[in-house]
Amino acid sequence: MAGILNITIDQGETYTNTNSVFLADGITAMNLTGYTVASKMRQNYTSTASHTITTTITSPATAGLIDSSLTATETSAIKAGYYVYDLEITSSSGIVTRVLEGKVHMKPGVTR
Repeated sequence: MAGILNITIDQGETYTNTNSVFLADGITAMNLTGYTVASKMRQNYTSTASHTITTTITSPATAGLIDSSLTATETSAIKAGYYVYDLEITSSSGIVTRVLEGKVHMKPGVTR
């Protein structure tokens, strides 16, 4: 079951976040060696349009850390409002696991 994390992003600002992935015991970091990671946000679950959230596995992969980011240019281009997102990892054998999901509040910006 994926963890839930609701996030707020300020439109026009750089967004960065680091998340930890743990084994079932909730204590031991998951070794992400050989995994890939992907994350998208959409206006709702059935929307065809999406925004890719840049994700990378932090070195060393044995630490179980995933960095997520959007540039200031990317957040400026996203309309203010509420979205949903998830973050999935894929093993080298093709097993996909959703590790995080939640809502995104894209707060409007004034300075442009």
